[in-house]
Amino acid sequence: MLDRDVSTVDGVRVAVTAAPITPLDLFCASGTSYFGAPAVPYVPGVQGVGTLDDGTPVWFATDAGMRAGDGSMAEYASADPSDLVALPDGAEPALVAALGLSAVAAWQSLTSCGDLHHGEQVLVLGGGGIVGQAAIQIARLLGARRVVAACRSAAARSRASSSGADAVVPLRDDDTVASLAARLRPALDGPLDLVLDPLFGIPAAAALQVLRPGGRLVNLGGSASPTAPFDSATLRSGSLRILGYTNTSLTKPERAETMRTIAGHAAAGRLTVSYEAVPLDEAPAAWTAQAAGTATARQVLLAR
Repeated sequence: MLDRDVSTVDGVRVAVTAAPITPLDLFCASGTSYFGAPAVPYVPGVQGVGTLDDGTPVWFATDAGMRAGDGSMAEYASADPSDLVALPDGAEPALVAALGLSAVAAWQSLTSCGDLHHGEQVLVLGGGGIVGQAAIQIARLLGARRVVAACRSAAARSRASSSGADAVVPLRDDDTVASLAARLRPALDGPLDLVLDPLFGIPAAAALQVLRPGGRLVNLGGSASPTAPFDSATLRSGSLRILGYTNTSLTKPERAETMRTIAGHAAAGRLTVSYEAVPLDEAPAAWTAQAAGTATARQVLLAR
């Protein structure tokens, strides 16, 4: 199913070069998402990189798994013209695919939602994931004076460090809010202004304990837990702000402009993430590894 060609219906034909396997793809294909079970057979892939018939390299988005239609994990895909973003010269297709909407989320969480200012200190929870790796580098690009990351595995901590984190704090299975907050404090150098949080749960609650008065926490996921054990006194005593972010809040022009910015930084060598390029005919094994959590990096399928 994953490697069959896709013909265009009302969209623009894209010859796919690279398609990432993302958490949203897995969620949609599971049949348990809030979008409902997708009609099968269908080709997954909510985003990808490819070329138009005239040779223009593009990043593109699809609604695969959310609405009827096929996605990017094929030799050819169909995309609405409004979902196409022309890529700059020098943009590596697999890297842009790996960054994709995860980097869009990181950028927008730090800017339009988190209101990052030059000279602020940032904590990135889950700093070894794609969102986290991108956020560490983006915070630097936007003028953060210090970026601290918190990660669970040794491999994730290594990725966060390679992305430019000034300090990396381990997350442990037996963490309490108090024990994690006690490890975060020494890693900080002065007031903590902004937290980017794709985890929620105990990590988010601990981060609130170390935020400066008036500090902000932007939540864009719940991979650690759907709930977090923080209390009213913590929020009120620090006049803290908890903000939620989702890419679905963006207009298509906003998403396109952010993607162009990300691709530009990637092409210039200022933004990268860890990924594993996999031939399209090995898609089933890559999908299984990504779904099981055994993949060492984001799996990016190469159609060409």
